[in-house]
Amino acid sequence: MQSSMKRSALELTVETFIKRQGIQEPEVEYRFHPNRRWRFDFAWPEHKIALEVDGGTYSNGRHTRGAGFHKDCEKLNEAVKLGWRVLRMDAAMAQDEAYVGGILAAVGLAGT
Repeated sequence: MQSSMKRSALELTVETFIKRQGIQEPEVEYRFHPNRRWRFDFAWPEHKIALEVDGGTYSNGRHTRGAGFHKDCEKLNEAVKLGWRVLRMDAAMAQDEAYVGGILAAVGLAGT
């Protein structure tokens, strides 16, 4: 799960939960698009499943402001066009270990 890119505390928390739950190790900051520089926070490319962790939901963060939200929509819609299933979590979801494990289990990643 190593990446040279700076990771948020929230992403590191999710990474810890993934490890503790025995979920298959994801690629981090995975570049999924052939032409754009878009990356997923966590990705399981062989399953075409990605997890995006959006912080700042209640503090007017980038993901909730107009331009940032628009760019997220563009990125995620392109991912779907390429066959990806993209899961999104806000900070509250990402800080709940049972929730993180449960949603990843629901898409078939637990214990794989």
